[in-house]
Amino acid sequence: MFTYHKPQHPEELKQLGNILVQCFNAPGEPVFLNRIGIENTRILKSEGQVAGGLGLLSLGQWYNGVNIPMVGIAGVGIAPEYRGKGSAIALMKSVLEELYTQEVPISVLFSAAQPLYRKAGYEQAGALCSWEVSTDTIQSQKHTLEVRSLDLDSDLFEQLYKQQAPNNHGFLDRNSAIWEAIKQSNPRTYAYQFGDEGYIIFHQEQDSIIVRDWVLQTAAAVRQFWTFLANHRSQVERIEWKSSPVDALSLCLPDQTAKLKWLRCWLLRIVHLQHALQHRNYPNINAELHLDIQDSILPNNQGKFILTVENGRGIVTSGGRGELQLEIRSLSPLYTGLFTVEQLAQISLLTGTPEAIQTAARIFASSNPWMPDFF
Repeated sequence: MFTYHKPQHPEELKQLGNILVQCFNAPGEPVFLNRIGIENTRILKSEGQVAGGLGLLSLGQWYNGVNIPMVGIAGVGIAPEYRGKGSAIALMKSVLEELYTQEVPISVLFSAAQPLYRKAGYEQAGALCSWEVSTDTIQSQKHTLEVRSLDLDSDLFEQLYKQQAPNNHGFLDRNSAIWEAIKQSNPRTYAYQFGDEGYIIFHQEQDSIIVRDWVLQTAAAVRQFWTFLANHRSQVERIEWKSSPVDALSLCLPDQTAKLKWLRCWLLRIVHLQHALQHRNYPNINAELHLDIQDSILPNNQGKFILTVENGRGIVTSGGRGELQLEIRSLSPLYTGLFTVEQLAQISLLTGTPEAIQTAARIFASSNPWMPDFF
């Protein structure tokens, strides 16, 4: 029998910290516990002992120009003696029930155990990618903007990021914990602004520059970004940066020398079906989609629903013909636009009438989702 709640005294938080140190092979107490605070930490107990826990990040995520409230799940850990006993799924079930009562539309996490999170209703829904290029293949151009060093506590970072985020499908509405992770001072972190049109935050590792964050609002800022990096070529051999799986920044390079270093998919869960579908923007069409949803954890999401889209906004009502049948996890990549309804039907993640599939394709048409942040 498990119980789920916030840590009620420091010893419980210390026990969870020890579990996470072992789970993630960390050198010391997980830093993120301090960043998110005890009020955003949850533990699972069995017979008075802490069996595991996780952290909650109150965020938002941008889809089609709308900031949708989202809770990120981080640092999920179960003590070795409680693994294989249903502890992890009990923990995830408890947190999802809590989020549903709070009417949170969606939840996102990065998975180290995809089968577990799929069982909890999560599915791949967007990408986090790292690209790299040799500095000697970047074309240095004339300076287009003034370059100035920035203090890491400057307000300019958030100001420019908030201008860029709504234009990128899947970007976070960052909270203080995300910003602290970006600006952490170990290893030593540097930041520069390009006029008032962009910035770069990075650290150096031997012969490489690792770009932690960037915002480039104009073509002049993009050119200055590459010129700034190219001018490090006498000391730096390689540049690494986060971007989407199809990277527009690399179009500015003279040749196809940029390489995708790694790609990770983040997972999304539709927590509150009605709120998730009604918060989202849609194409400026009039359409009606009849859904039949299976959700074994959150029963209020299960059953037949009608999504009515008029002039870019959606309304969800119960009932209908259930012409598009899918599990709740299969809705995630359709909701974000990672995969089309035709692709999901091809791999049997959903079934539907030809008319329903055609309607879903029109309703969920969007650009590919990605984010530059990991949590």
